[in-house]
Amino acid sequence: MLQAGNIQQFYSGGSHILRDVSLSASAGRVTVLLGRNGVGKTTLLKCLMGLLPIKSGTLRFEGQDLARLKPFERVRAGIGYVPQGREIFARLTVQENLQMGLASRPSGTAIPPVLFELFPVLRQMLHRRGGDLSGGQQQQLAIARALAAGPKLLILDEPTEGIQPNIIKDIGRVIRKLANEGLNGQPMAVLLCEQYYDFAEALADDYLVLERGAVISAGTRSEMLSQNVRQIVSI
Repeated sequence: MLQAGNIQQFYSGGSHILRDVSLSASAGRVTVLLGRNGVGKTTLLKCLMGLLPIKSGTLRFEGQDLARLKPFERVRAGIGYVPQGREIFARLTVQENLQMGLASRPSGTAIPPVLFELFPVLRQMLHRRGGDLSGGQQQQLAIARALAAGPKLLILDEPTEGIQPNIIKDIGRVIRKLANEGLNGQPMAVLLCEQYYDFAEALADDYLVLERGAVISAGTRSEMLSQNVRQIVSI
């Protein structure tokens, strides 16, 4: 579904951030992006979403060239993005945050009821301001906001960061369900950037490891285990 080939990116001063990075994400599978802090993982995700331009390389989604599309056009094409740190609208209510996720949809589109099935706490807190939610509840809101537009590919940047263990388990179950069934019975592609190795390993169908902006290891989950990826990415 998503294919990125030989992506190159540089800092404004000329330092190389991403070096010939290639990856793919397929419907029904969770692709896990691993690596230590500062190796370019978030930069790569921002390039996929169009928040940062790429210097060279190819980006295609369902055969469509993404390289020149703006972020909102990539959302319309079917890509959802949950940024690191959540970035919800703290002064808006939960309902208003979810409605922001519908910005690419026709005016008057209702919040999909399935979001409240995935995250029941959001229905209970619909009229509470986002900034008043706990960190775990804010992360659930950020994921639901990205899902509101009905993406075919969901990109998540470290969704377990600062989250309590019980909610981490809930988020893991939702990610697996989305990969298998999507929002409407159709499998979804998931690209997950994660520091919490056990969480990543439990969900991974495919993986790749970045180091100094380059892919140093990639494969299926079974290869992830046999190649001792845990040791490669340990800090």
